[in-house]
Amino acid sequence: MAALRPLVLVALLVAAVVLQVSLLAGFSSLSYGGVVPDLALLVVVAAALVRGPELAAGIGFVAGLLVDLAPPADHVAGRWALALVVVGYLAGRVRDDARTSALGALVTVAACSFVGTSVFALSGMLLHDPALPAAQALRVIPVAVLYDVALTPFVLPLLLRLFRWLRPREVAY
Repeated sequence: MAALRPLVLVALLVAAVVLQVSLLAGFSSLSYGGVVPDLALLVVVAAALVRGPELAAGIGFVAGLLVDLAPPADHVAGRWALALVVVGYLAGRVRDDARTSALGALVTVAACSFVGTSVFALSGMLLHDPALPAAQALRVIPVAVLYDVALTPFVLPLLLRLFRWLRPREVAY
């Protein structure tokens, strides 16, 4: 089982990113500003709530790089990696409070979505990346938060169960 955990985790990240950039991106023409729900962010938050900030930050880095490199990436690579590292660490730091209730998890997803999208937008402004101007970022961030929160009740419980299953067994000494 120990060798299977990393493979399942990588498959989960790849599946989340592929679904995000293909299936959900197909609905972006119906949404405001081309915003789609961020499945990679939900995977990182679920990892943080179950395993803590260290592992979630690492998973956030890998998930962010996958999003940065997945077509149709039109921004400077590394921006989503930075945003999801911050999200993983912050969600892991509040995991004791967030995993006690569904409302706590929902608030954590909303806060992480806001922080992640804001870090992505601010890093673009600092790097002078023309993909997302400041005026559009202020309109897109609330929509991204709303989409992520709307998807949370359907996806987060499944991800939490999967991460609990992937957690190594504790040995009592």
